[in-house]
Amino acid sequence: MKSSSNKKLRPLMLVGTGSDVGKSVLSTALCRIFLQDGFHPAPFKAQNMALNSYATPDGLEIGRAQAVQAEACGLPPHTDMNPLLLKPNSEHTTQVVLNGKPIGNRSAYEYFRKDGREHLRAEVNAAFSRLSAQYNPIVMEGAGSVSEINLRDSDLVNMPMARQADADVLLVADIDRGGVFASCYGSVMLQTPEDRARIKGIIINKFRGDIHLFEEGRKMLEEICGVPVVGVVPVFHDIAIEGEDSVELEQKHRSMDESKVNVAVVLLRHISNFTDFDRLERDERVNLFYTNNTRDLEKADIIILPGTKATLDDLYELRRNGVTQAIVRAHHKGTMVVGICGGYQMLGQTVNDPDGIEGSIPCLPGLGLLSIDTTMNAEKVTRQVEFEFNGDVCKGYEIHQGNSTTEESVLMENHCIGTYIHGFLDNPSVINYLLKPFDLDEKMVEQESLESFKSRQYDLLANHVRKYVDIARIYEILSR
Repeated sequence: MKSSSNKKLRPLMLVGTGSDVGKSVLSTALCRIFLQDGFHPAPFKAQNMALNSYATPDGLEIGRAQAVQAEACGLPPHTDMNPLLLKPNSEHTTQVVLNGKPIGNRSAYEYFRKDGREHLRAEVNAAFSRLSAQYNPIVMEGAGSVSEINLRDSDLVNMPMARQADADVLLVADIDRGGVFASCYGSVMLQTPEDRARIKGIIINKFRGDIHLFEEGRKMLEEICGVPVVGVVPVFHDIAIEGEDSVELEQKHRSMDESKVNVAVVLLRHISNFTDFDRLERDERVNLFYTNNTRDLEKADIIILPGTKATLDDLYELRRNGVTQAIVRAHHKGTMVVGICGGYQMLGQTVNDPDGIEGSIPCLPGLGLLSIDTTMNAEKVTRQVEFEFNGDVCKGYEIHQGNSTTEESVLMENHCIGTYIHGFLDNPSVINYLLKPFDLDEKMVEQESLESFKSRQYDLLANHVRKYVDIARIYEILSR
């Protein structure tokens, strides 16, 4: 269905019956569909909580999901798309990033109390206004469950934001986890009458089996909720869209495969930006898996220490559970070790935090595999970068706190590589360099560029959602 890009559509918000029901992926699909149909859409999530983040072209920080959605819209990511980002430091505290810059750490109690919330509300509302003045339509995403009525007064991202934007709302439910009737009914009925009237449709997500078997259930759901079901979307496995949350990480591969090059990513408690490994994971020569099992680490062909939101805390845990010793033993036997961002800091001689930027641990020895020392500081580096590797110009981005005692963007010493650059492994020359010692097929990791691959995946996702969601009905809703 082709639509006129001159026609103004109302904003559309996707909210969920809970976390990980598929709001982000469906928002990405709708962004792509609107772009394909001649509109100029943009994504918006007032508040996101995630450890996977991205550096915008102007050197600011937003949630990875909104960067992905911006790509689907054919736009560079901007902080107005995610003005408020929460990056958990622990179970009780989080770093608050406002308009792309950290403004300090807050406990959950401090953050969600009413005092000071109106300042944050004004900031996210202003970001939405700037965005909606430029793009059409705005595809908005809620957070977690839409029916957390105890947080209603302090909520910045769900129905209060929908009211502010005068948005139409679609409720997304994950049928795979069970309880879809109760979760949909409860999510609708726990809203105020004003907010309930905004919910114009339900999308059932992650369906398995014969979709026709749910026809009776669809009618029953519409009857009890008083809201039309505008789509039942089957689960998919053959479309590669970057994940954002630890739930996606929990579904990753966890075991060795002797027929391939085994790449072990150390499983950290505060792992961040695990999308760094998506391209390597797709290489048919590689078996990439996540583990903190010391025996598997010592058997792996390549070990990667990933990024982390809490370098010292994770380093302390790795020392406590014997992982650091296993990595050092493997390295001494010739295993290539790669450290990215926080993992790079861990590979050095020391990690120092004299001002308590990360917490209560002032200093820890690193693994001693690279000749650097790192000192944490309050200033965060966020920027996109180009660098040269093995004769090729490569791209990536940096998001980190702490300075290390080297000017090199990529430090290589004695079959050990360290870098602050996220996206380091998105570059074919890097992957082929790592795999060259294994006497494999000399073909490139992917003939297709990363940009082309991503664009094709967004189109596949859009086609999948078009097949199972009544897009014409959504246009009708947004045109009222």
